[in-house]
Amino acid sequence: MKKGAVIAIDGPSGVGKTTVSKRVATRLGYRYVDTGAMYRSLALAASDAGVDINSDAALRDYCARVDISYNAAGNMLLDGVDYSGRIRTEEAASLASITSAKKPVRDFLVACQRRLGDEGDVVMEGRDIGTVVFPDADVKIVLDAPHGVRAERRQKEFEEKSLAASDVGKKIAERDRRDIERKNSPLKAAADAVVIDTGSLDIDGVVNRILSGIKNRFHIGEA
Repeated sequence: MKKGAVIAIDGPSGVGKTTVSKRVATRLGYRYVDTGAMYRSLALAASDAGVDINSDAALRDYCARVDISYNAAGNMLLDGVDYSGRIRTEEAASLASITSAKKPVRDFLVACQRRLGDEGDVVMEGRDIGTVVFPDADVKIVLDAPHGVRAERRQKEFEEKSLAASDVGKKIAERDRRDIERKNSPLKAAADAVVIDTGSLDIDGVVNRILSGIKNRFHIGEA
């Protein structure tokens, strides 16, 4: 496998990005970066700090002063606090849906993501990795699935984690609309991305298809 490569995996909610990206990273011996977790963590941290998350100016000031670090597990810490235990809640999703559309937040976190990716040997998942964060990524994958499949998966995920959830399908549709229509880094497939429909594949099937594409791209096997 090429040293210093960046693998970009994008897609909407409920397509299996996190599980797939983690397994691909493990198989390659690469670092895994969940950019969605970064947006949710920052949204929670800003809210906890009393920042007006509807204000671009307030968010810009907050991003300029917050201290970012990473723990051994790769989780982003904001002013020393690890928010990873809260990022899969509806509260985090609701807050992040507001802050992730704000230019100061996207500029700040994209810069963080590029610093991580510039180290190479990374699998980075999100919604704009192959189009905005790393438009020159070595491999670009976009995962997708029918809305009903995605809603069912997300509902099951909440139930397995004993998390409260309501109107899952409606909220996914609304998140899709916001992601696609936002001015800053809208969700779309890069022209040179490989699109994989995960609706008819299990996790191993998706992972193997991605790894096969990477092998063909670099004409070699896994690390």
